[in-house]
Amino acid sequence: MIKSRIAVAGALLVTAGLANAAGFTFTPTLTSDYDFRGVSQTNPEQDDDIKPALQLGANYSFESGFYAGIWGSNVDFDTFTPDQKPDIEMDYTVGFAGGDAAKSFGFDFGATYYTYLSASSGNTVEIYAGLSKGWFAGKLWYSDDYFSTDRSGFYLEGNATIPLPKDFSLLAHVGMSDGDYWASSVTDYSIGVGKSFGNFATTLKWVDGTDGLNGRAILSVSTTLPWAE
Repeated sequence: MIKSRIAVAGALLVTAGLANAAGFTFTPTLTSDYDFRGVSQTNPEQDDDIKPALQLGANYSFESGFYAGIWGSNVDFDTFTPDQKPDIEMDYTVGFAGGDAAKSFGFDFGATYYTYLSASSGNTVEIYAGLSKGWFAGKLWYSDDYFSTDRSGFYLEGNATIPLPKDFSLLAHVGMSDGDYWASSVTDYSIGVGKSFGNFATTLKWVDGTDGLNGRAILSVSTTLPWAE
């Protein structure tokens, strides 16, 4: 069993900003490594091989603040069980977001159902709740049946996106996994920079952590459709 292999759909797909802008969005992303809470989902052995991921997300937001999304990515694990080796992950999210992080506080809560095609033993539901203020956002994720083990697990994270001149931004993240599922808490963190090029966004970050997590650089490029006029 590879710890922390459940994927991150909701945090990437649905934010207060998207929820406040009603309508449909589609987001393709190409990344050099599918990182989830410090652990690679495309290179779980964390060796020197580069195994990129193509990720596709679709989201619909209502004017009320409710939203629903679907997100998918290729993954590469040895096996879940002797006869289950998933290649595709599909995640489904519903939630509600509102407030104004620029003027007061933004909030976001909902649930994500993580599924693995041909490996249903890894399917998991997590609920989440988050607050944001200015350039900082925090979120708590919880499952009472983490990775279908009948044991609970939670993840607490903080994220900073600090604007810099010339469409750059400083990106920082720290998170902690804990609960009955974990023998001891695991901390992951990253630091990086983002840059906008027209309708495309690029990020370059360094990811590392405790409990045997190996430091590595990850480059990602994404865009969200429809493009702004």
